Order: sequence, then structure tokens, then C-alpha cells
Amino acid sequence: MSSNGSTWRLDVVLYGEPDWPTFRWERTAPVPTVAERRRALAALGYEVAPGALWTWTEDSQVPEDDRTAVVLIAAVTVRDRDGGAA
Repeated sequence: MSSNGSTWRLDVVLYGEPDWPTFRWERTAPVPTVAERRRALAALGYEVAPGALWTWTEDSQVPEDDRTAVVLIAAVTVRDRDGGAA
């Protein structure tokens, strides 16, 4: 899940795949709640893996240039709703 100051977006990263399932909230604030993230994942056919916790980091919109807009990034391990890892 990420935001660069515009809308929030949740992507399910599928390694080796060119297109990832994506959910977008059409708002800049507040940050989507854990319940909203869970519902978005479910709508995409995924769920948080047992025992996994959300982690947060921030980056610059332009790598190596801390004068640019901050990009907030949240990550969690998910699995498809049938139990396979994503």
C-alpha cells in the first residue's frame, strides 16, 4: 500500500507477473484503516497471512533526493484466500 500525497493504493505484488491486482481509495486522508485494507485485500481475492503484521517505511518520490515529496509505503505478507502465498 502506498501514497505520495495523492490517493492511497494497495497493490498485491506478484513476483514474475507484469500486472498486479490493485485497489485504490479515492481520498488522500485519512490513511486506510486495517479493516479497510482487509476488505480491499478480500475484494482482490487475498488475505493477510497468519501472524503477519503491517510495516511502514517512507521514501523520496525521486530516489536519492530528499527534497522531493515523501512516499509512504506499508507492506504485509498476504496469501490468496485459498491459502496459497502471494
